[in-house]
Amino acid sequence: MTRRLLEIRTYRLKPGTLEAFHEAMHARAVPMLRARGMDVVSYGRGDHEEESYHLVRAYASREALEAEQSAFYGSTEWREGPRAALVARIETYLNTLLWASEEAVDSMRALNAPD
Repeated sequence: MTRRLLEIRTYRLKPGTLEAFHEAMHARAVPMLRARGMDVVSYGRGDHEEESYHLVRAYASREALEAEQSAFYGSTEWREGPRAALVARIETYLNTLLWASEEAVDSMRALNAPD
């Protein structure tokens, strides 16, 4: 069974910033992540808190995660693109890593298909 490493990033946002954060994520950050070949499985508003948001990405390994994220977050494209619009609205965030089967990742992707 093929397994994928899921990164689940949960953001707690500053009050009143959810809609602007979602717009920046949807219109700018996620398309940029996908264009760089990163597997964005799901993203969107959180269920457990009013001002929360999640981003889930899948990787082949811990090494792949570190390499892809280092290249992406170190890029001029990111720093001069959506970074400021997102970071200004984040209060805190929590990163969770877990292994999931390829089938589980596919199911999650199907439930959270892009708009």
